Amino acid sequence: MNIEAIGAALGLEVKCGRESLGKNVTGGYTGDLLSDVMGNAKEGYIWITRQVHQNIVAVASLKELAGIILINACEPARETLEKAEAEKIPILVSDLPAFELSGRIYNLLTSGS
Repeated sequence: MNIEAIGAALGLEVKCGRESLGKNVTGGYTGDLLSDVMGNAKEGYIWITRQVHQNIVAVASLKELAGIILINACEPARETLEKAEAEKIPILVSDLPAFELSGRIYNLLTSGS
């Protein structure tokens, strides 16, 4: 399943990286501690976080993540969006809390729809 399909299924708002919404999502990781994400997220995962600063883009790029979803209607900083556009990393926003969003994405990925 790609990011575009996940975004459509969950009503996520695309903030940047529209040209990369076709990236395949192989799993997910939920966390706000950058070092934890660096140590545990895998290539192709979608990252669910509350963080909005530009360092999330650096971590996503380093780990070759499919994209980033911000929870609780958090708005990314302007610098974050600029860096994500340059790195071709999609950033989407959800009104949902991390627990609920993670569960919904897990169900989408494991149901094959």
